[in-house]
Amino acid sequence: MVFGKGGQTDLHCDIYRPFIASEKRMAIIHFHGGGFGGGSKDALADRMTPLTARGYVSIAAQYRLSGAAKWPAQMEDVKASIRWTRANAGKLGIDPKRIAIAGYSAGGHLALFAASTSNRPEFEGDGGNKGVGTELAACLAFYAVTGPAWNGWKRAFPLPADSSEEAFHAAEPANYIKSFPPTVLFHGLADTTVPPESSQQFLQLLRDANVPAELHTFAGVPHEFVQHPEFAEATAQITDLFFDRYVINPRTYPPFGAGRRGGRGGRG
Repeated sequence: MVFGKGGQTDLHCDIYRPFIASEKRMAIIHFHGGGFGGGSKDALADRMTPLTARGYVSIAAQYRLSGAAKWPAQMEDVKASIRWTRANAGKLGIDPKRIAIAGYSAGGHLALFAASTSNRPEFEGDGGNKGVGTELAACLAFYAVTGPAWNGWKRAFPLPADSSEEAFHAAEPANYIKSFPPTVLFHGLADTTVPPESSQQFLQLLRDANVPAELHTFAGVPHEFVQHPEFAEATAQITDLFFDRYVINPRTYPPFGAGRRGGRGGRG
């Protein structure tokens, strides 16, 4: 399905719906990895199964790769997908106030950047549905590229090679840390492509800014681990709990046992 335009190119998405139709479900828009220069939305198909089984509408969206367009074209495509999803929420059975974003590796960078720059004109582009908001309810980032901690940052990020240090720095999502929605990070501790320390550091930035955030790490697991069904299932379960707590049924928890008669966990 075409969701917008990237320059003169049609941008496509694939929609994965739960088997049982319902109104106003939460939606997750997903962006693939590939070092900004490769990859495809088609690679995400197996990832969607455990999420649709839990009642989420998942949308795998295309963005222009670095060989076709330079930054911020990729972000403009991401924003176009958010606007299209919100503009078509009624047809898709989606709650327009509960749209989340997910990204994997390089797509994780796009997810983080989009989550923190909602409705900023310099990143919106003109890919369609002008004027529709691009705010997001939550963000999922899997082994995400967050900046120069990835050794391919300057080589592969879609800025011209002669761009200034300031230009590369401005493309880091950490610059907008105070604007994040609830965010959950996933990383394998045996990842030799994107170091897990980058997610650990990003988690600290989020927490310092009082953003609801979690990091879930997996021992002995390499990059792109979510391609394996058991990890797709595990991360979907974590995602479901995170969304329930911060988006679907927002709540906070007192210290364990606080305000209860009978001590720790007791009911008196």
